[in-house]
Amino acid sequence: MHNVIDSIPLGNAPWKCFSVKYTGEIPQHNPSTWMSQVHEIYYRDPDTVIRQMLDNPKFADGFDPIPRNAFDAKGKQVFSDFMTGNWAWRQADKLAENPNNKGAMLVPVIAGSDKTTVSVGTGQNEYYPLYLSIGNIENRVQRAHRDGLVPIAFLAIPKTGQQYDDDVAYRTFRWQLYHQSLAQIFKSLKPHMETPTILRCPDGHYRQAIYCMGPYIADYPEQALLAGIVQGWCPRCQAVNKDLDDGDSTRRTRELTDILASVYDLKVLHEKHGIHGDIIPFTNDFPNTDIHELLAPDLLHQLIKGTFKDHLVTWVGEYLVIKHGAPAANKIMDDIDRRIAATPPFPGLRHFYEGRRFKQWTGDDSKALMKVYLPAIAGNVPDNMVQAIAAFLNFCYLVRHSTIDHNALTHIEDALTRFYKYREIFTTTGVRLMISLPRQHLMKHYIHLIQEYGAPNGLCSSITESKHIKAVKEPWRRSSCYKALGQMLKTNQRLSKLAATRAHFKTCGMLCGTALSDELHQLLPSELHDELLGEEREVREGDDDVVVDMAKRPHE
Repeated sequence: MHNVIDSIPLGNAPWKCFSVKYTGEIPQHNPSTWMSQVHEIYYRDPDTVIRQMLDNPKFADGFDPIPRNAFDAKGKQVFSDFMTGNWAWRQADKLAENPNNKGAMLVPVIAGSDKTTVSVGTGQNEYYPLYLSIGNIENRVQRAHRDGLVPIAFLAIPKTGQQYDDDVAYRTFRWQLYHQSLAQIFKSLKPHMETPTILRCPDGHYRQAIYCMGPYIADYPEQALLAGIVQGWCPRCQAVNKDLDDGDSTRRTRELTDILASVYDLKVLHEKHGIHGDIIPFTNDFPNTDIHELLAPDLLHQLIKGTFKDHLVTWVGEYLVIKHGAPAANKIMDDIDRRIAATPPFPGLRHFYEGRRFKQWTGDDSKALMKVYLPAIAGNVPDNMVQAIAAFLNFCYLVRHSTIDHNALTHIEDALTRFYKYREIFTTTGVRLMISLPRQHLMKHYIHLIQEYGAPNGLCSSITESKHIKAVKEPWRRSSCYKALGQMLKTNQRLSKLAATRAHFKTCGMLCGTALSDELHQLLPSELHDELLGEEREVREGDDDVVVDMAKRPHE
């Protein structure tokens, strides 16, 4: 069976490998062990992956070949899919300035990366997958997991002894390894960022296309690494880390960073401007690309896990300890847990049988808790604290909409203003000395990012997190768990071939119906058979990747 799958020509994007090692000065006596390590990066040609993605007829009903501006009945702009944003429109205008690009389709390349752990009990096995998508695929298609996001590389994770954790040379090498790896992986796209190439699109038409680097999906620590800035600073603007929300700050740009790096030494860049001067972002290798502009908003890690779970929920617990002491605070927290557990059954609400006391939090846990947390704490904390969390929840739910109009943007700005106003209760009560946190500060940029890239749920790291299951965790479980990466790569390649083959068969009119419908065709009159087949097709259409779990009793 495996030999048959391997022989399928469709969806064939073979994995390749290149090696990287330290090439700097090596001491003659007692050199560090990491200086001799060789790191292997496995990747697939992104140009090949994009061609196969665009050639997939499953995307025909969710494909945007050109940027578009959408407006409501009042003439106000509406933002939804990526190509409805202003950024794509501006990029298309830049392309049109070159007469050789006349009529060319813009293909924004969206990347995302995030470390994931497949097993803690067998040695903390970590992998660093890099994913690729394109801005021409509508948000609803990407969220439906219809191969709109594809793993294209597994980045290296350098490991060495703890004695080198604070070694400046080793830290710089890790940063440079990351950026040089990304530059090498995307290298094949560079020729077609200035000269059009011919691509077959999901609707069956051939079009000239120009690639461009689009938004990068990452959580805050990785955004800081991508932008080459110091942790605690904003990767998008010049706000000072000690007071990120003090007034409006100018935007970081590639040009400004280059000027500062040419004027100041590394120490001044680090302390005064929050820049790692020895990091050169991988985007500098590509034309018209500024990493500070391309960092996507992250609903999952910035808002849901970051601001809500790590900040607000934690701060409420700390306030209760400060106000009432640890024993009384524990009783109040138990009361809050009882309120959460007492939530009546209702569609869309999760039942927390033991409140919010569980060790392993997931994004879904945080989303579910957000729906019931506010009434659970009411009466146990000051009103301004409740108002702050209510304003944040309002902001969070508004930016998670699939379509955001002018009215929604106004409400988002109002909710953000109220949140910044009422969150001061956490400083006046002694929970925080001051609030200058990058994740909360980045909320300031959301309105601009929505106008640039459309609704944030199309660029959320929850998409890459969910892809970890199919691309990393399940292939790892299928492997022997010994030197598993090669086996995982083979599994991913076979899955890509099977998905491409299935799409091709459906386009050819195959795989329509089931074995039962075929038997009915032999037994029933043609009119009745066609009617039953039509009903079955309506039920099955578009649900290739839907998995339905049967209901279970609570005690099972």
